[in-house]
Amino acid sequence: MPPPPLHTPNRATIIVIDEPGHRRDLAEAELRRRYAVDYDILVVDHGPAAATAVTTLHDERTPVALALVAPQEGSDFTGLFGIIEALHPASKRALLVDFGAWSVPAMASAIRICMAAGRVDYYVLSPSRPGDELFHRTVVEFLFEFARTNVSGERREFVVIADRWSARGHEIRQLLARNGVPHVSYEPGSVVAARLLEDLAITDVSGPLLVTPTGEALLDPLDRDIARHYGVATALDGPADVDVAIVGAGPAGLSAAISAAAEGLEVLVIESQGIGGQAATTSRIRNYLGFSRGVSGAELAQRAYQQAWAFGVEFVHMSTVTGLRPTGSRYALSFTGSPDVTASAVILATGVAYRRMEEPTIEALLGKGVYYGASVSEARSLEGSRVVVVGGGNSAGQAAVHLARFTDHVTIVTRKPTLGSTMSQYLRDEIDAVANIDVRYRCTLVDAGGAQHLEWVVLRDDAGDHRTGVAAAFLFIGGQPRTDWLPRMVARDPGGYVLTGADAAALGAGGRTLFETTAPGVFAVGDVRAGSVKRVASAAGEGSVVVPHVLAHVMEATSQVAAARAASA
Repeated sequence: MPPPPLHTPNRATIIVIDEPGHRRDLAEAELRRRYAVDYDILVVDHGPAAATAVTTLHDERTPVALALVAPQEGSDFTGLFGIIEALHPASKRALLVDFGAWSVPAMASAIRICMAAGRVDYYVLSPSRPGDELFHRTVVEFLFEFARTNVSGERREFVVIADRWSARGHEIRQLLARNGVPHVSYEPGSVVAARLLEDLAITDVSGPLLVTPTGEALLDPLDRDIARHYGVATALDGPADVDVAIVGAGPAGLSAAISAAAEGLEVLVIESQGIGGQAATTSRIRNYLGFSRGVSGAELAQRAYQQAWAFGVEFVHMSTVTGLRPTGSRYALSFTGSPDVTASAVILATGVAYRRMEEPTIEALLGKGVYYGASVSEARSLEGSRVVVVGGGNSAGQAAVHLARFTDHVTIVTRKPTLGSTMSQYLRDEIDAVANIDVRYRCTLVDAGGAQHLEWVVLRDDAGDHRTGVAAAFLFIGGQPRTDWLPRMVARDPGGYVLTGADAAALGAGGRTLFETTAPGVFAVGDVRAGSVKRVASAAGEGSVVVPHVLAHVMEATSQVAAARAASA
């Protein structure tokens, strides 16, 4: 009789690769005791057994949630991680090391090299005793990250039923992904979609369909309707009067909201798209303070949003501010779907939108293989294909590295002769280490085409035009500030970025502090501010630093109002 299988096909697996011994036995015991109800636990030796196990899991379509590999003298664990990455790109991967291993130069170098190459996410300390919570803390964090991006098809999730190349279907998936809403997506003709439609007695699938966890079906819903169904406010109940109104909920706006509320100010944040701004579409940020393994933009944004909510910050989602005007010593803001709100101070944190290419053949394929920015919701569907990433900044580099995990090949296209002036060194090192990424310098995207979706692009360099087949193009070609709605009293530079500080003061108005605009009491932080450093950490820093100046202005305005009332009494 053959031995029983070591795992259940199709059930997510935690695999431990180590030689027999106390470390492996204790790790296996801890994993089985805590996680065997939800995951299969597979323990194998180094060498051929490990490669065979990883390959078998792939062939049986069994996902690997977490791979823990103990470095073994004489074993090629970097090559093994490469196999795991290639066959199970969605897996979390970590070195299983003993306490203090990082003090050994060779081990520290191996960990850094593997992380720089994207082969591992970090290391996990081997359990030192039964019930070692330090071990379990790291394992749980990895499993959470895996589960967040590998949701099941259970009905507790939102379900999107849309054609693979539906532009609106893409927008809905992207909206849910960047706001951290668990969801799954199916093609209308798939077996799962057909069964679900039959259960719900739905026959009209003339457009993208969103099924809520309660079973309500929304045909081609508006973003505001979607937001309401995942439990956020899209309007105010009535007129509001606050200390600070913040326009934009990217890193700068969220940071300002947290700091202002922590100082006791009443804060309202108005966001037109998704929490986190452009940063929310970033697959992994490795150079943000406090996240040694890196953090996705969506995760960082959701943590900041929850932190702000806990401080009492009020949010209005999916609402666009359309006007700003002074009213006495205060300001009134007009925005869609709600009455005007008045505030003693206003913080502009609207960030930037990706600059459009304005090439008709490219724009015609928007959402059908052409995407502005990093489309975190599309990466998995591109398995086995070739893609291009246009741009040379950090966002382009992060997108390329993420896409390389799932696709056959990624080509980075940049006008620059080098990435050195526009991309951080850690990303350049990671790109150099990833075999299926190449960079085309002094090159531009000039044309694209396809019958129903993107099938090819034309790249132009010094040697001429080159047509190549691709499944997707991700465009990062510079930013354009969202400032067209601002009144003339808020001065901007020729590019539309808001002038603050000395630049504002030079025009004879405002600019009393680094972040104040030409309108006293109106401040600008983050990417929308002229002269700002276009980085997530810089935007968050500006959001925090501006608050003492905002607080001083609010206190001054409050004192003036009190004095005026006393004088008229």
